[in-house]
Amino acid sequence: MSCVLGIDIGGTSIKAGLFTPEGKLVEVKKIPTGAIDDEKAFAEVCEGLSSLVVGAGFLPDDVAAVGLDIPGPVDDGGRVGMLPNIRLDPDGLKTAIKHEFGKAALAFVNDANAAALGELWQGSARDLSSFVMVTLGTGVGGGVVTGGKLVSGAFGAGGEIGHITVNAGETRVCGCGRRGCLEQYASATGIVWLYQQACKADGGEHPKPEHATDTITVFDACRDGDACAERAIDQMCDTLGLALAQISCVIDPAAYLIGGGVAGGFDLFAERLAASFRSHCLSTSASARILPCSLGNEAGMYGVAYAALQEAAKGE
Repeated sequence: MSCVLGIDIGGTSIKAGLFTPEGKLVEVKKIPTGAIDDEKAFAEVCEGLSSLVVGAGFLPDDVAAVGLDIPGPVDDGGRVGMLPNIRLDPDGLKTAIKHEFGKAALAFVNDANAAALGELWQGSARDLSSFVMVTLGTGVGGGVVTGGKLVSGAFGAGGEIGHITVNAGETRVCGCGRRGCLEQYASATGIVWLYQQACKADGGEHPKPEHATDTITVFDACRDGDACAERAIDQMCDTLGLALAQISCVIDPAAYLIGGGVAGGFDLFAERLAASFRSHCLSTSASARILPCSLGNEAGMYGVAYAALQEAAKGE
């Protein structure tokens, strides 16, 4: 009997899921890490993965495939590009994992693309052949699937929808170094900023976000009828709807899946976002659905496990 590992790599820890080849999640293990760029770190990761495998009743040779999602571009050939937010040596980690699990195929996938694959395999997109995953968190990520296949791009930038320009007149600089990116308005950071700007213009008393990504306070204020929160969410939806309309001109997907931490407020903005999209898009694309993701924070683990299984199938 074989198993598959899906590994979600973060800045301070990795979350590893053990799956059956059919997609059933057997067990999850969190492995604390710092920089993953030397032999000691590689050994700690492999030790944690092995304990997960053995603890679930498998042997290292039972691991048929290992998938890792990376917070950075990964091209169609599986080559990892820049990793601005994490210290990781992909080649060194790959060598260590291959040594630990000698029979396993290995796949690297961008984290947002992995979430898209997870939803395709076991989530909201199981019955869809084309869709765009939109992850709204600290930033805005995306994953494009057409014909049932992920489009990661020649240089790994496929699905980087957070950096579509939606306001050429913006003076603030985005994390990518450009200005007016979707990420500056539709991310958690963007929503809080829009709310703070609305509150400043209003001058009245309003709930104050506890930190730069505290959308919970904004959403709660909206539910309580706060006009500034309403205005911020309307602005976010109008900007995101405009961006999705532009994507439909190129991809024309059957659906958009909304995930990430901001998706916790999906009930608040789903109708507004759909209305914005339809007001901006070509009439031929107006039937595209906007749906919530169903796998939550586990979508990436599912997705990289699926990608690894596809990699394993190539070698059969």
